[in-house]
Amino acid sequence: MKYKYLFEPITIGDKMFRNRIFAAPTGAQNMTPEGFPTPDMCTYYEMKAMGGAASVCVGEGLVDSSTGRSNHFHPMLDNIMGKPHFSALARSICRHGAVAAMELQHAGASAKISKEKSGVCYSSVNMMTRYGYEAGEMPPEIIEKTIRAFGDAALFLKQCGFGMVLIHGGHGWLLSQFLSPGVNKRKDEWGGSFENRMRLPLAIISDIRKKCGRGFPIEFRMSGTECTETGYDIDEGVRIAKALDGKVDIIHVSTGSHEDDESFYITHPTMFLDEGCNVKYAAEIKKHVCTPVATVGGHVEPSMMEEVIASGQADIVEVARELICDPFFPRKAREGREGDIRKCMRCLSCFSSIIDNGFFSCAINPVTSNETQVLYDNENVETKKVLVVGGGIGGMQAALTAAGRGHDVILCEKTDRLGGVLLCEDKVPFKSRLKDYISYQVKAIADAGVDIRLNTRVTPEYAKTVGADVIIASLGAVPSVPKIPGINGENVLGAVDAYFNESRVGNKVVILGGGLVGSELGLYLSIRGREVTILEMLPELNFGENFLHGRGLFYELRRRGIGINLSTKAVEINEKGVVAQKDSETVLYEADTVIYATGMDPLRDEAASLRFCAPEFHQLGDCLAPRNIKAATSAAFQAARDIGRYF
Repeated sequence: MKYKYLFEPITIGDKMFRNRIFAAPTGAQNMTPEGFPTPDMCTYYEMKAMGGAASVCVGEGLVDSSTGRSNHFHPMLDNIMGKPHFSALARSICRHGAVAAMELQHAGASAKISKEKSGVCYSSVNMMTRYGYEAGEMPPEIIEKTIRAFGDAALFLKQCGFGMVLIHGGHGWLLSQFLSPGVNKRKDEWGGSFENRMRLPLAIISDIRKKCGRGFPIEFRMSGTECTETGYDIDEGVRIAKALDGKVDIIHVSTGSHEDDESFYITHPTMFLDEGCNVKYAAEIKKHVCTPVATVGGHVEPSMMEEVIASGQADIVEVARELICDPFFPRKAREGREGDIRKCMRCLSCFSSIIDNGFFSCAINPVTSNETQVLYDNENVETKKVLVVGGGIGGMQAALTAAGRGHDVILCEKTDRLGGVLLCEDKVPFKSRLKDYISYQVKAIADAGVDIRLNTRVTPEYAKTVGADVIIASLGAVPSVPKIPGINGENVLGAVDAYFNESRVGNKVVILGGGLVGSELGLYLSIRGREVTILEMLPELNFGENFLHGRGLFYELRRRGIGINLSTKAVEINEKGVVAQKDSETVLYEADTVIYATGMDPLRDEAASLRFCAPEFHQLGDCLAPRNIKAATSAAFQAARDIGRYF
């Protein structure tokens, strides 16, 4: 076997785990108003179990809804009426051979919803939170109540069929507020000294052991380092781990704190960081403990995971976003089907989605949050001949989904490659997984038997000769050219042209447009050694709905010293650069090259010309309206699934 260490079973407590890939806790989704799992939530986690993960952990199980609630989307573990719902969730995981686990959480000072509802929330000390309200010092009687709440929640889950719990002791939540010497300055037995700061987590562990028994595995998630100026470092992390050694069954080493924005993007590594960038913290802790150690954060490649286990840096690899992107990743890796793995781009679209909407959606896996539809939908469809026009993101997904439903699919692309406008980002280092995704889709389409016709421009006449029952128009869009004097100058390029013709880009660059395209291009050119200035006419940069990726991108722009000028309107381009209006003043921004990234114009007329060339017609992607990858993928998936369905 290629990955013999990764797929070696491990016995922890009274459970044998079938491999070393654990589905890390992610925020729960699709719950009832009471915070109970729904059938949709069950199938979401069931897919991870079916996909081969050894353990599937449900995130953010709330042990005390009165004082610990940070958002509206927690599984509520302190309500007995949830028992049948959580039992159904455990069964949906366990019946596929995975161990069902739940994360136990209390937000402490970050319990915004508890503060709104009851007027109180607690931390280790009195503090003014980043959210603008005061958290009180948790009284000893509430500490004792909280200890019991963790133990009761663990017992409740065991009775529901869960085989393990994970205590969340990191990321700035309640237990880390007690563990952190920079925060916990209490004068009583619950704070100050290291022994006192460890008292609460150790008491919780003891209470769970007492109620659930020695054989019931306890995993403890900690931050190896908090990665902040005032937070603790890896030396303190090692000290905490040594205090946990032998008292828990897995030491789960994460990093960072949600209480610091920049640290957040290390906790959840963005596409701008190396894969597996946090392994080093787990590896250091493993040198000092006998308890099995888990690592988490940005793991995508099975070969890298294998090396982590084989080299002894960790015993377990916890995977979150990759199993949202492809829940069947473990099975595919075990079977040697690496080319069939859909690899996470680490774009944080899933995270932004659950914060905004209470459910996950993935930019490149349209099945995410549609698992029930896919697993239990009636597959009886009338076979159709489908012509997909345009081989970009939307067109490829439409062709793949339609072929998977049994239709006869022809995919026409006017250029010599599938991938659409995103091919321009082939060489961007932080977009390497986008290139992998396009390659994955191309392979999947070919494997599905789609008739791929490159260098084929579809006119109404051509479409009629095909004789399709259904036409899906996904023709894309073209760059919008701003009406500015000098826009046609020799020193001016569009964003797409700048990627394809980088040799024409000078050393000093001004980019018109501070949206996602302009900002990512600016970062890329800075990495390539250019001096970059971004001009945005609005009062802030606009990164679209994926706000978490946008924040991470902003920190990268700032870190690299890229000039960002807001409320700045370009009025003329000349051989010296860009003349702009800023604060009622006229300013010259010198540039060797001016690049415009000012939006896209949909090819609506070209799409509309095909509307009556077949009995059924769908228009999607950028030719309908400018879309991001997730929107184009989702629309294509749903449109293609509806073909041939009449009930």
